[in-house]
Amino acid sequence: MNRIKILSILSAVIVFFGSCSKDDYKLDSRSVDPFVRFNFLTTSAGVPLEYPTKNTGLIPVNTYENKSVKTLKIPVALTSATLKSPVIVNFSSTTSGDQNSYSMTPKNELLFEGNKLTDTIFVSFDKRWQDKQTITLKLENASDPLVHIGNLNTEATNNIFTINLGEVATTYNFPVKDFTIKGEVGEKVDFKVNFPNGFIPSEIENLEIFSFLNGFDYSLTHDDFGDNRNSITYHLTLLEDLQKDDVRYQTNITLNTTSNYTANGNTILTITKPVKSTRDVNANPASKFYDLSNSNYLTYGVNWFDRSGTCVWQAFNALTFPVVVTKDDPNAILYSDKGTTNPDDDVYHDAFKIGFRVATGTNTVNSFNLKRWFTNPSSSAANSPGFNINPALEFFPENGTSKTNGTVLVIPQFITIAGTNGNKYNIAIEGEGTYKEISSGLFEISFELKLTNEKLFGGTVTGKYKIYNKNGFPTVTPLDEPCRTAIDL
Repeated sequence: MNRIKILSILSAVIVFFGSCSKDDYKLDSRSVDPFVRFNFLTTSAGVPLEYPTKNTGLIPVNTYENKSVKTLKIPVALTSATLKSPVIVNFSSTTSGDQNSYSMTPKNELLFEGNKLTDTIFVSFDKRWQDKQTITLKLENASDPLVHIGNLNTEATNNIFTINLGEVATTYNFPVKDFTIKGEVGEKVDFKVNFPNGFIPSEIENLEIFSFLNGFDYSLTHDDFGDNRNSITYHLTLLEDLQKDDVRYQTNITLNTTSNYTANGNTILTITKPVKSTRDVNANPASKFYDLSNSNYLTYGVNWFDRSGTCVWQAFNALTFPVVVTKDDPNAILYSDKGTTNPDDDVYHDAFKIGFRVATGTNTVNSFNLKRWFTNPSSSAANSPGFNINPALEFFPENGTSKTNGTVLVIPQFITIAGTNGNKYNIAIEGEGTYKEISSGLFEISFELKLTNEKLFGGTVTGKYKIYNKNGFPTVTPLDEPCRTAIDL
């Protein structure tokens, strides 16, 4: 009989005999012997399942290859009715390698009581292991002799769990790549550095993980590392007053690749105090280029580019979204009060900015047709987050109030794009142009995009673009000028 059938029959037995009694039980009134076992579950991709995620179709495993330095959580479950008194289960741990490379909480005792029928062993890694090693955990005994150690079968007892420490690769990135500030002394910006595979505090404490290109004075601190090995929160505090309206202030913080930590994904954080412009939010040009009632809403564009040796206006499209801001943002306009009188749930959009990104998931869109600028781009957001550009464009209505025309700015920023070969590049983008309503409800954005990267382009290159808020736009007249061809990343 396989273990799935055994567990199913056991569950049925527990339910069927729920009214039976056993006088000396401390575990309510059920007659099936309680048992304790490791309950470590993984998805089909080998990712550990953590509370509160559930999947009743998974079977506990007795080994796991760990390639992360994040704290590993190993659940242990006691199968029984509600406990009338606490049960302590002792466990042991041994390793084939360095005992000082990890620590365990609790050290050797698990506690089950009342309805708490699961306890967890936390394995924290205090330094990087050099060679592959194993850590073996074994359930030894229970304070209640009626609790059986391991499953009630001989095929998969799950009373021993082995961690195989494999080769670990630690990376980090910025989950958000830009912030806009007001420029007031004492203003704070909180940002995180994410560590998908965790980090070891002793390695990070004195590591120079940042390079700086500073456009203003600020201080930088971070929270205590604590037990969270998934991210570190930093706090930037502005030390000077940036109130010249006609000046753009910008600071770039770049993640360095070091011997143990590789910068991947968004690796440059930009903090900007933009040029101040008097604009009426009721002009709201951004609203002409998104429609949140349509989950597949696209804007449509053409880019003067080489196709099979001929320069043409090459068509592309991208999912387009507003930029969500807080109520106190100077460009905020109310999008929805969600049908309530409570202002706390109101949604505000930036009246002058739009962006291009996927609605959900880990893919990317073809912002500015950039995927065709390269022959071998990686389209995943983990490798090429720069294909999702949000925010991307900013509008400046004529006279600050026009609802039909004005100028447009490609918001200056760094984007990260990688090839399928693993090469990655930080590319600075900027540009400007105009926008106007060319027929009733049809808007055209016409602009030039500049991309800068010495290794890829030998400096700065440009591309001509037109973007429309609807499909079926007029045929665009070909240009009498050369165009770019795709290059390898």
